[in-house]
Amino acid sequence: MPSLKEVKNRINSVNSTRKITSAMKMVASAKLHSAQKSIESMRPYESRLSRIMGTFVSTIEGEVSSPYAVERPVTRVALVVLTSNSSLCGAFNGNVVRELRHTISHYHDIGVKVTAVYALGKKGFEAARKAGMPHRMGNEGAELLDHPAYPPAADIAQQLMEQFVAGEIDRVELIYHHFKSAGSQILVKEQFLPVRLDVPTAEQPEKESGYLNDYIVEPSKEELIVKLIPKSLHLKLYTAMLDSLASEHAARVIAMQVATDNADELLHDLTLQYNKTRQQAITAELLDIVGGSMQ
Repeated sequence: MPSLKEVKNRINSVNSTRKITSAMKMVASAKLHSAQKSIESMRPYESRLSRIMGTFVSTIEGEVSSPYAVERPVTRVALVVLTSNSSLCGAFNGNVVRELRHTISHYHDIGVKVTAVYALGKKGFEAARKAGMPHRMGNEGAELLDHPAYPPAADIAQQLMEQFVAGEIDRVELIYHHFKSAGSQILVKEQFLPVRLDVPTAEQPEKESGYLNDYIVEPSKEELIVKLIPKSLHLKLYTAMLDSLASEHAARVIAMQVATDNADELLHDLTLQYNKTRQQAITAELLDIVGGSMQ
């Protein structure tokens, strides 16, 4: 049985750890509030833009052509991976890294070359380097996640778009967490290029959805679609960054809450053990005193 001093040292150690996890939870909660506000403000704009584009595609006669929508045999793929710069956020990074390895293995098995991994976040960059994959971004990607901004995200998206048009890559995929709520983050792998010009199916009546399909467009819908596609791709990558950042903070809040709860439970058990050990020591001393007085 451990001594009183050992138990007391453990109590002090666990109590110090609990203070740290509780403080980290409060910091993550504050950051989550800001990140959640950003992504919730961006989603209506992205959703409306996608809806307008889908409406245009459905009303244009014939096929809509775009260099970013060209489907060709896939032989070279680029992956964009969004992780965090630090740990202590549960399985957030582990899930992304596991999906990255699975995707690389899948493409290797079917004879498709992964030309580069664009890692936004230190954990993704380290995973790509350990996997022996050509990796990009590095510290630049880590700094970009610390302070997400539209212009740098648009630059990365434009670089990928230029490589796709030049034929250097045939497909680009995004791997990140979608922020559904503070308690739910969904791992997503979606195609970034070639862009899919799908016609959306309205699940609600037009009056309920708030969308009007009868747009007056100048100079033409075809020309407007050509201009909107690059902007939508820039916006898609930026939205993915905001999604990932909000998911990271939410995962860290949950992880720190669980750690704090575990520390509370451990403190309760250690305090009980300390009191029992102390009571046993007092009882032993009393027995020694009583035994000595009877001699």
